[in-house]
Amino acid sequence: MADYDGEEFENARKEMEGLVERSLQGREVKPNVLFAKLSEITKSAPVTKDLIRWSRQNSVWPMQFGLACCAMELMDFGSARVDAERKGYLLFRGTPRQCDVMVVAGWVTKSMIPEIKRLYEQMSSPKYVISYGECATCGGPWFESYNIIKGIDQVLPVDVYVGGCPPRPESLFAALMKLQKKIGGGIED
Repeated sequence: MADYDGEEFENARKEMEGLVERSLQGREVKPNVLFAKLSEITKSAPVTKDLIRWSRQNSVWPMQFGLACCAMELMDFGSARVDAERKGYLLFRGTPRQCDVMVVAGWVTKSMIPEIKRLYEQMSSPKYVISYGECATCGGPWFESYNIIKGIDQVLPVDVYVGGCPPRPESLFAALMKLQKKIGGGIED
């Protein structure tokens, strides 16, 4: 077999490229179902809104935001005794960009409000807030203090309230179940 020199090799490469270009002229390659863009699928399928709602409902990502004694009960929620992952309440995330639920546990001072708003704005949309405990709901025993706000609902839109001082982890479990029903459209505002 004869060895090709550089000029013959270049000529053969150019000829092959020309053949490929001529064979593809006038043909439009449309993606099939396996290689379609996700945006095209979501626009064309009538079931997608229900599918998106179902996926949001069954994968709730709470943000850890314990401010006072209620935070101990909030941490107990992640224990094996409660087993929250079986219902789709996945691990507490440390960054707001990975969360869609803020669980405010404990009293909120006026100096914390800008930071709480900043964290809420950084959360992915749609976002939800759970007021966990008496202090987060109405100020608790410190409701007459000058620096404690009288409920997180004065700062953020709250979706579910959890009462108790301190509330049990099972109460948070029930609140997340109620939030899932709200996300799924079972509970109207």
